[in-house]
Amino acid sequence: MEQIKTSFDFEKPLADLMQQIEKVKQVADKTKVDMSATLAELDEKVATTSKSLYNNLTGWQKVQMSRHAERPQTLDYISMICDDFIELHGDRTVKDDKAIIGGFATIDGQTVMIIGHQKGKNTKERQYRNFGMANPEGYRKALRLMRLAEKFNKPVISFIDTMGAYPGLEAEERGQGEAIARNLLEMSVLRVPILCFVVGEGASGGALGIGIGDHVYMLEHTWYSVISPESCSSILWRSWDFKEKAAECLKLTSEDMFKNKLIDGIVREPLGGAHQNPELMGETLKKQILKDLKELKKVNTDKLIATRIDKFCSMGVVNEA
Repeated sequence: MEQIKTSFDFEKPLADLMQQIEKVKQVADKTKVDMSATLAELDEKVATTSKSLYNNLTGWQKVQMSRHAERPQTLDYISMICDDFIELHGDRTVKDDKAIIGGFATIDGQTVMIIGHQKGKNTKERQYRNFGMANPEGYRKALRLMRLAEKFNKPVISFIDTMGAYPGLEAEERGQGEAIARNLLEMSVLRVPILCFVVGEGASGGALGIGIGDHVYMLEHTWYSVISPESCSSILWRSWDFKEKAAECLKLTSEDMFKNKLIDGIVREPLGGAHQNPELMGETLKKQILKDLKELKKVNTDKLIATRIDKFCSMGVVNEA
């Protein structure tokens, strides 16, 4: 089987097996002894351990997976999924927010508007992208692009991956809360299909600002919550030491969100996470997008909007018998 790259403490059992395989290969090379039976046995153990490990991750472990440095981001998915992409800039008021990117693209000949958070892959790029934390102008740029998509009757696809909207003083001065609230209102009545995918972290209003859609999906090893486990721990226990407990209490995993009817589905990742096989993850996302666009294009626009509003209005409502 393909080599799985391990990065986290909880992957130690897998790393130990990988190490054993390397040692057996070295012995086989030196002694010229046939070790194929031993290698086959170890490969089988790796496969069994991998499935058991990644199918039973805790909430905090999924948070760690969503933050993996090599995990694909919006620009990666655009390059894998789209035939071409024309990035559009600026909110026409303040500036161009680099934390949110967007523009027209074609997927198998279909023109769509793609909008998403971009964190960056290295220190320099992360500073340039403000670690994927958008200012108000980022959400206003997103809204401008969504209105442009509506004008030309093109579907909107959003990729969500942020630690939250930027909490700085200047962001509040320029109306961070209003910008996000405006997006919630406008996206709920946008007259084109909207698909939303949580591809990494989905934190608070920063995620919701581009997260109102006809179909909302989460990748398998992602999280979506009103607050990060660390911040929740610091508020409730005055320390980050309880972040694992906070992650369980928040019910932020894709399985929890689907069970509570807060998302429409879970997109499965390659074994070990999207970073293990980005190309396969891109293919899976592309198939899901094309399938959903085909379905949503058949729905009457007024019905599409009414269904979208009803879906979000029903969240958190309890009907007493």
